[in-house]
Formats: sequence, C-alpha cells, structure tokens
Amino acid sequence: NPKQVARMMRMSEYYFPIFEEALGRYKLPYELKYVPIIESALNPTARSYVGAAGLWQFMPATGKLFGLEINSLVDERMDPIKSTEAACRFLSSMYSVYRDWNLVIAAYNCGSGNVNKAIRRAGGKRDFWSIYPYLPRETRNYVPIFIAANYAMNYGQEHGICKAPAEKVMITDTIKTTQRLHLEQVSKSLDITMDELRRLNPQYSRDILPGGTSYALCLPADKVGLFIDREDSIRAYKAD
Repeated sequence: NPKQVARMMRMSEYYFPIFEEALGRYKLPYELKYVPIIESALNPTARSYVGAAGLWQFMPATGKLFGLEINSLVDERMDPIKSTEAACRFLSSMYSVYRDWNLVIAAYNCGSGNVNKAIRRAGGKRDFWSIYPYLPRETRNYVPIFIAANYAMNYGQEHGICKAPAEKVMITDTIKTTQRLHLEQVSKSLDITMDELRRLNPQYSRDILPGGTSYALCLPADKVGLFIDREDSIRAYKAD
C-alpha cells in the first residue's frame, strides 16, 4: 500500500532513532528496526485480535517475561522506549538459541516451539528456506514480508513513493515522576490537548500515572519548563 509506506517513512523519523539506539546497545543488526513495520505499521497503540499490543506486538505473558508492566492502568507494551528495550532482550535471547537471524525473525512471528518443530521435520536443518515447508502459513510469508519492508523503506522513492507530509513537527522531552497524576491535570494546566498527551503517552490506559515508583511523562519540549515551574498547582488541580 503506497500510502501506508509513505506514512511509515514519515513516522520512521520519530521511531527509528529509538530503535537504532537500543539495537546498537545490544549489538543487534539495525535491520531489525523493520520488525515493527510489519508488526504494527509503527502504530504504538496497535492491538491484534489475539491480544498482542504495541509497536512490537508483545503478547501479555511475553511482555511481562521481559520486564514490561502490564495492568489495568499501565501497558508498557505501548511505551516505545520500554517495549523496544524488551524486544532487544527477546531478540538477543532467541539469537543465542538459533544463531541465524531468519530463524529468529520466524520465531518472533510463530514462537520458538513452531520453529523447533519445523527444524525436526526438516531433518535437523537450521536455515529458513529448508524449514519453510514445515512452518505455519503466516510465518512462511513473514520473512519475505520482512525483506520486502526493508526494501520498501530504503528504496520506495525509486518507485515513486515519497514520505507523507509531516502532520506536526514536535520536539519532545520526558520527565520522571513518582507521584500519582492524571493527564487531564496536565492538559488543563499546560494547555495541551488530551489527544496530544495520549499520543505522546500511549502506555497509560486510563490517562493515569499511578505513582509509587518512577513513571515517565512525555511532553512537548517547550512545556517541560512550565511543568517544572507549575508542578504543585498542576497536582492540586482537581486533585480529588
């Protein structure tokens, strides 16, 4: 879909630096940044019919296994930074098993159990194209689609696909807070729309930062100083 590719080219300007920074720290191939292209189309609030969520489409159990907080108030699968960190740990752990990135990408889609079964049925061969006939149908398509996404994002312009116009250019910054806070308190006090705050903080399912431990609040950079200056009055606004 050329329009979708054009949109993802634009969105990649925001998300790819996050992915590349984490992949670099874990010494993983930068090409893995294309996994969220096919998992979520770079939509941090994407949900699948089976319950996967976020840019990297973690299932709840897998997300919790790799350190993500998932409860009625917070779903860190939708936090771009924390979910990327978890994805890097997940991908690293699978590479230590398979030592082949095509198999890792296949396992990311269908689980290591299905890949191990396909390896056994292929007589112990451990490359994607040898086990291809024994994989679930969706996974047979998954690695070729990953290759296609990689190509489209790098060479789309040669096929007449240009980045979609930027909807809004925004520089953001993040502050940490250990106190309970509702996004509406921030919205009313700093004149930021709730839609904008939700877009910047998709991990807070009910617009609430629970407090107790440290939680991140992403804001337009020009509002961070105001938040710090007005923090007491922001917390006092309709505090009950």
